[in-house]
Amino acid sequence: MSKRVLVLSTSLRPNSNSDLLARQFAQGAQEAGHQVELISLRDKELHFCRGCLACLKQSRCVIQDDANAIVEKMGAVDVICFATPVYYYEMSGQMKTLLDRANSLYAADYAFRDIYLLTASAEEEDSASDGPVNGLSGWIACFEKARLAGVVRGGGVNKPGEMSRRMEKLAEAYELGKRV
Repeated sequence: MSKRVLVLSTSLRPNSNSDLLARQFAQGAQEAGHQVELISLRDKELHFCRGCLACLKQSRCVIQDDANAIVEKMGAVDVICFATPVYYYEMSGQMKTLLDRANSLYAADYAFRDIYLLTASAEEEDSASDGPVNGLSGWIACFEKARLAGVVRGGGVNKPGEMSRRMEKLAEAYELGKRV
């Protein structure tokens, strides 16, 4: 059965390592027959959540930027995959901002069930990605129908494009996408 898959690449750096993982995941999901959309936050305008909670009454954020369109897509798909660089052992700030801005989904009839996470870190150890995994897990815990369905921890990369040498991590992201 074909699923609607949204892949969100949250790095702002061109040719980023997490974006390379995102593209492999997307390719795997597409080749498995799913409808895939890949969105990069690189050129998007995202402002911080103000905590006003108007989104729960209006079903969308009152801030007029690119977040509303992205959040609307998040609520309409079956699968969401986040790809993030690891900054100071945590997800990127723009990923956290997007998660905060997705607060309107809390009271919505969202479609997503499976959430995936792809990380790219300079540190080699898998534990370098514990922060992003824990942070995303906290967000997922607010959505009782959703679950963290898989993680790829791509460590040992720093400069743009270095992930292209980590064929095993690219293959892992691709295979995870194929299993959606």
